[in-house]
Amino acid sequence: MSEGLKLDDRRDRIMEILNRTGKVRVAELSQTFGTSEVTIRNDLSELEKNGYLERIPGGAVQTMRNYYNMDLQQRKNENMQEKQSIASAVVSLVNDGDTIFINAGTTTYFTALELKTFKNLKIITNSIAVAMELTNIPYYHVQLLGGSINPQYSFTYGDLALKELSKFKADKVILSVDGVCPQSGLTTYHAEEAELSKTMIERSRTTIVVADYTKIGHESFLKIADVSAASYLVTNKRANLSILEDIKDLGICIITD
Repeated sequence: MSEGLKLDDRRDRIMEILNRTGKVRVAELSQTFGTSEVTIRNDLSELEKNGYLERIPGGAVQTMRNYYNMDLQQRKNENMQEKQSIASAVVSLVNDGDTIFINAGTTTYFTALELKTFKNLKIITNSIAVAMELTNIPYYHVQLLGGSINPQYSFTYGDLALKELSKFKADKVILSVDGVCPQSGLTTYHAEEAELSKTMIERSRTTIVVADYTKIGHESFLKIADVSAASYLVTNKRANLSILEDIKDLGICIITD
Protein backbone atom coordinates (compact mmCIF):
# COMPACT_ATOMS: atom_id res chain seq x y z
CA MET A 1 0.00 0.00 0.00
CA SER A 2 1.55 3.30 -1.02
CA GLU A 3 2.18 6.35 1.17
CA GLY A 4 -0.08 8.21 -1.24
CA LEU A 5 -3.29 6.50 -0.13
CA LYS A 6 -5.83 9.27 0.43
CA LEU A 7 -6.30 10.26 4.05
CA ASP A 8 -10.06 9.61 4.10
CA ASP A 9 -9.64 6.26 2.37
CA ARG A 10 -6.99 5.20 4.87
CA ARG A 11 -9.17 6.16 7.82
CA ASP A 12 -12.13 4.33 6.30
CA ARG A 13 -9.94 1.25 6.00
CA ILE A 14 -8.80 1.64 9.62
CA MET A 15 -12.46 1.68 10.69
CA GLU A 16 -13.18 -1.43 8.61
CA ILE A 17 -10.38 -3.27 10.42
CA LEU A 18 -11.56 -1.97 13.80
CA ASN A 19 -15.17 -3.06 13.15
CA ARG A 20 -13.91 -6.53 12.27
CA THR A 21 -11.40 -7.04 15.09
CA GLY A 22 -12.41 -4.63 17.86
CA LYS A 23 -8.79 -3.46 18.29
CA VAL A 24 -6.00 -2.05 16.10
CA ARG A 25 -2.25 -1.62 16.66
CA VAL A 26 -0.21 1.32 15.39
CA ALA A 27 2.71 -0.84 14.25
CA GLU A 28 0.46 -3.25 12.34
CA LEU A 29 -1.47 -0.43 10.65
CA SER A 30 1.78 1.26 9.70
CA GLN A 31 2.93 -1.92 7.98
CA THR A 32 -0.47 -2.55 6.35
CA PHE A 33 -0.69 0.92 4.82
CA GLY A 34 3.00 1.43 4.17
CA THR A 35 3.04 4.69 6.08
CA SER A 36 4.76 6.02 9.20
CA GLU A 37 3.60 5.32 12.74
CA VAL A 38 3.34 9.08 13.29
CA THR A 39 0.80 9.29 10.44
CA ILE A 40 -1.19 6.39 11.90
CA ARG A 41 -1.21 8.00 15.35
CA ASN A 42 -2.55 11.20 13.79
CA ASP A 43 -5.28 9.18 12.07
CA LEU A 44 -6.25 7.52 15.34
CA SER A 45 -6.26 10.85 17.18
CA GLU A 46 -8.66 12.37 14.65
CA LEU A 47 -10.92 9.33 14.72
CA GLU A 48 -10.95 9.50 18.52
CA LYS A 49 -12.02 13.16 18.42
CA ASN A 50 -15.04 12.12 16.36
CA GLY A 51 -15.95 9.37 18.84
CA TYR A 52 -15.17 6.43 16.54
CA LEU A 53 -12.51 4.82 18.73
CA GLU A 54 -10.60 5.12 21.98
CA ARG A 55 -6.82 5.38 22.07
CA ILE A 56 -4.89 2.86 24.16
CA PRO A 57 -1.11 2.41 24.48
CA GLY A 58 0.15 1.25 21.08
CA GLY A 59 -3.19 1.37 19.32
CA ALA A 60 -6.95 1.85 19.73
CA VAL A 61 -10.15 -0.01 20.60
CA GLN A 62 -13.69 0.36 19.40
CA THR A 63 -15.95 2.73 21.34
CA MET A 64 -19.36 1.69 22.57
CA ARG A 65 -20.92 4.40 20.39
CA ASN A 66 -19.49 2.84 17.26
CA TYR A 67 -20.39 -0.66 18.44
CA TYR A 68 -24.05 0.21 18.88
CA ASN A 69 -24.29 1.72 15.41
CA MET A 70 -23.80 -1.78 14.02
CA ASP A 71 -26.69 -4.09 13.27
CA LEU A 72 -27.31 -7.40 15.05
CA GLN A 73 -25.42 -9.55 12.55
CA GLN A 74 -22.31 -7.36 12.78
CA ARG A 75 -22.48 -7.29 16.57
CA LYS A 76 -22.55 -11.08 16.78
CA ASN A 77 -19.00 -11.02 15.43
CA GLU A 78 -17.73 -8.55 18.05
CA ASN A 79 -16.03 -10.21 21.05
CA MET A 80 -17.62 -13.47 19.89
CA GLN A 81 -15.29 -15.73 21.87
CA GLU A 82 -15.95 -13.83 25.10
CA LYS A 83 -19.72 -13.97 24.57
CA GLN A 84 -19.62 -17.68 23.81
CA SER A 85 -17.60 -18.30 26.98
CA ILE A 86 -20.20 -16.40 29.01
CA ALA A 87 -22.98 -18.43 27.39
CA SER A 88 -21.23 -21.68 28.35
CA ALA A 89 -20.92 -20.49 31.95
CA VAL A 90 -24.61 -19.57 32.23
CA VAL A 91 -25.79 -23.16 31.76
CA SER A 92 -24.66 -24.02 35.30
CA LEU A 93 -27.46 -21.74 36.54
CA VAL A 94 -30.24 -23.35 34.47
CA ASN A 95 -32.30 -26.45 35.24
CA ASP A 96 -34.59 -28.66 33.19
CA GLY A 97 -38.16 -27.39 33.35
CA ASP A 98 -37.27 -23.75 34.04
CA THR A 99 -39.39 -20.86 32.82
CA ILE A 100 -36.95 -18.25 31.52
CA PHE A 101 -37.27 -14.69 30.28
CA ILE A 102 -34.61 -13.76 27.71
CA ASN A 103 -34.20 -10.24 26.38
CA ALA A 104 -32.59 -9.26 23.08
CA GLY A 105 -28.82 -9.07 22.68
CA THR A 106 -25.93 -10.92 21.13
CA THR A 107 -24.78 -12.46 24.42
CA THR A 108 -28.28 -13.74 25.14
CA TYR A 109 -28.40 -15.08 21.58
CA PHE A 110 -25.27 -17.18 22.20
CA THR A 111 -26.72 -18.23 25.55
CA ALA A 112 -29.86 -19.44 23.80
CA LEU A 113 -27.72 -21.73 21.65
CA GLU A 114 -26.32 -23.32 24.81
CA LEU A 115 -29.81 -23.88 26.24
CA LYS A 116 -30.61 -26.43 23.55
CA THR A 117 -29.19 -29.22 25.74
CA PHE A 118 -31.93 -28.79 28.39
CA LYS A 119 -35.39 -30.37 28.56
CA ASN A 120 -38.86 -28.86 28.93
CA LEU A 121 -37.86 -25.21 29.05
CA LYS A 122 -40.45 -22.47 28.70
CA ILE A 123 -38.90 -19.44 27.01
CA ILE A 124 -40.54 -15.99 26.91
CA THR A 125 -38.51 -13.52 24.83
CA ASN A 126 -38.68 -10.34 22.81
CA SER A 127 -35.71 -11.47 20.69
CA ILE A 128 -36.76 -12.71 17.28
CA ALA A 129 -33.36 -14.37 16.82
CA VAL A 130 -33.66 -16.27 20.12
CA ALA A 131 -37.22 -17.38 19.33
CA MET A 132 -36.19 -18.68 15.92
CA GLU A 133 -33.28 -20.66 17.40
CA LEU A 134 -35.34 -22.38 20.09
CA THR A 135 -38.81 -22.76 18.63
CA ASN A 136 -38.15 -26.17 17.03
CA ILE A 137 -36.54 -27.79 20.08
CA PRO A 138 -38.67 -30.78 21.21
CA TYR A 139 -40.68 -30.20 24.41
CA TYR A 140 -39.86 -26.48 24.53
CA HIS A 141 -42.56 -23.84 24.70
CA VAL A 142 -41.36 -20.58 23.14
CA GLN A 143 -43.38 -17.37 23.45
CA LEU A 144 -42.28 -14.43 21.31
CA LEU A 145 -43.71 -11.24 22.77
CA GLY A 146 -45.79 -9.27 20.30
CA GLY A 147 -45.52 -5.56 19.66
CA SER A 148 -43.59 -3.20 17.45
CA ILE A 149 -40.47 -4.57 15.76
CA ASN A 150 -37.00 -3.05 15.74
CA PRO A 151 -35.72 -4.48 12.42
CA GLN A 152 -32.09 -3.42 12.92
CA TYR A 153 -31.63 -5.34 16.16
CA SER A 154 -34.39 -7.93 15.67
CA PHE A 155 -36.50 -7.43 18.81
CA THR A 156 -40.07 -6.54 19.75
CA TYR A 157 -41.04 -3.75 22.14
CA GLY A 158 -43.84 -1.40 23.17
CA ASP A 159 -47.11 -1.48 25.12
CA LEU A 160 -48.32 -4.74 23.57
CA ALA A 161 -45.09 -6.55 24.47
CA LEU A 162 -45.31 -5.23 28.03
CA LYS A 163 -48.94 -6.28 28.33
CA GLU A 164 -48.10 -9.81 27.20
CA LEU A 165 -45.08 -9.98 29.50
CA SER A 166 -47.24 -9.03 32.51
CA LYS A 167 -49.11 -12.35 32.13
CA PHE A 168 -45.99 -14.39 32.94
CA LYS A 169 -43.77 -15.15 35.93
CA ALA A 170 -40.35 -16.74 35.46
CA ASP A 171 -37.86 -18.73 37.47
CA LYS A 172 -35.04 -16.80 35.86
CA VAL A 173 -34.33 -13.93 33.50
CA ILE A 174 -31.19 -13.97 31.38
CA LEU A 175 -30.54 -10.31 30.71
CA SER A 176 -28.17 -8.70 28.24
CA VAL A 177 -27.23 -5.12 29.11
CA ASP A 178 -24.98 -2.45 27.60
CA GLY A 179 -23.46 -1.26 30.85
CA VAL A 180 -22.87 -2.55 34.39
CA CYS A 181 -21.68 0.08 36.85
CA PRO A 182 -21.94 0.07 40.67
CA GLN A 183 -23.03 3.72 40.65
CA SER A 184 -25.24 4.03 37.55
CA GLY A 185 -26.60 0.47 37.59
CA LEU A 186 -27.66 -1.76 34.71
CA THR A 187 -28.02 0.39 31.62
CA THR A 188 -28.95 0.12 27.95
CA TYR A 189 -28.70 2.13 24.74
CA HIS A 190 -32.18 1.05 23.64
CA ALA A 191 -34.85 3.21 25.28
CA GLU A 192 -37.61 1.10 23.74
CA GLU A 193 -36.34 -2.05 25.47
CA ALA A 194 -35.47 -0.60 28.90
CA GLU A 195 -38.97 -0.94 30.40
CA LEU A 196 -39.29 -4.46 29.04
CA SER A 197 -36.01 -5.52 30.65
CA LYS A 198 -37.02 -3.86 33.92
CA THR A 199 -40.31 -5.76 33.94
CA MET A 200 -38.53 -9.06 33.25
CA ILE A 201 -36.41 -8.47 36.36
CA GLU A 202 -39.47 -7.63 38.48
CA ARG A 203 -41.33 -10.76 37.37
CA SER A 204 -38.45 -13.22 37.85
CA ARG A 205 -37.18 -14.95 40.97
CA THR A 206 -33.55 -14.89 39.80
CA THR A 207 -31.83 -12.33 37.56
CA ILE A 208 -28.80 -13.46 35.58
CA VAL A 209 -26.99 -10.56 33.91
CA VAL A 210 -24.71 -11.53 31.02
CA ALA A 211 -22.18 -8.88 29.97
CA ASP A 212 -18.77 -9.21 28.34
CA TYR A 213 -15.80 -7.44 29.89
CA THR A 214 -16.24 -4.27 27.77
CA LYS A 215 -19.58 -3.56 29.49
CA ILE A 216 -18.20 -3.66 33.04
CA GLY A 217 -17.84 -0.13 34.40
CA HIS A 218 -19.58 1.29 31.34
CA GLU A 219 -22.60 3.59 31.61
CA SER A 220 -25.11 3.58 28.74
CA PHE A 221 -27.99 5.86 27.80
CA LEU A 222 -30.83 4.66 30.02
CA LYS A 223 -31.03 2.93 33.40
CA ILE A 224 -32.86 -0.39 33.68
CA ALA A 225 -32.32 -1.06 37.38
CA ASP A 226 -29.78 -0.86 40.19
CA VAL A 227 -26.94 -3.38 39.99
CA SER A 228 -28.30 -4.90 43.20
CA ALA A 229 -31.31 -6.13 41.19
CA ALA A 230 -29.03 -8.81 39.73
CA SER A 231 -28.61 -12.17 41.43
CA TYR A 232 -25.68 -13.19 39.21
CA LEU A 233 -23.30 -11.36 36.90
CA VAL A 234 -21.64 -13.60 34.32
CA THR A 235 -18.69 -11.93 32.59
CA ASN A 236 -15.08 -12.49 31.49
CA LYS A 237 -11.85 -12.72 33.49
CA ARG A 238 -10.65 -9.69 31.51
CA ALA A 239 -13.21 -7.46 33.25
CA ASN A 240 -11.94 -4.71 35.57
CA LEU A 241 -11.27 -6.49 38.87
CA SER A 242 -11.71 -3.40 41.02
CA ILE A 243 -15.17 -2.75 39.60
CA LEU A 244 -16.10 -6.42 39.97
CA GLU A 245 -15.15 -6.22 43.66
CA ASP A 246 -17.42 -3.18 44.09
CA ILE A 247 -20.26 -5.10 42.41
CA LYS A 248 -19.61 -8.15 44.58
CA ASP A 249 -19.85 -5.93 47.68
CA LEU A 250 -23.45 -5.18 46.64
CA GLY A 251 -24.34 -8.83 47.16
CA ILE A 252 -24.14 -10.04 43.55
CA CYS A 253 -22.60 -13.42 42.81
CA ILE A 254 -20.00 -13.00 40.07
CA ILE A 255 -19.08 -15.78 37.66
CA THR A 256 -16.13 -15.27 35.31
CA ASP A 257 -15.41 -17.64 32.43
